[in-house]
Amino acid sequence: MESYGGRRGQAERDAITVEIGYALCSAAFAAAVLFGAVAGPAFVFDVPDGVRDTLVGAGATVAAVLFFARVACVLLRFRQGPQPSQPGRTNPDS
Repeated sequence: MESYGGRRGQAERDAITVEIGYALCSAAFAAAVLFGAVAGPAFVFDVPDGVRDTLVGAGATVAAVLFFARVACVLLRFRQGPQPSQPGRTNPDS
């Protein structure tokens, strides 16, 4: 991923920027959906305040954990490099 002199080219910097943006956006979306799934019933149904607070707190905690896990997974997968186009084929004549 590094070119001459250890510096990254413009294409590599652009690819990293796009991947970071994708990681943040997809993590935010997944966290929002999970928060809505956990805390949503507290706002839709008539539940006591203690239950509502518990659901909102649990939803926020689980959403935060999911956000950071998703960002880490996407960025670590990007660092590993691309997959071969035809896994299992090592010889061009096979």
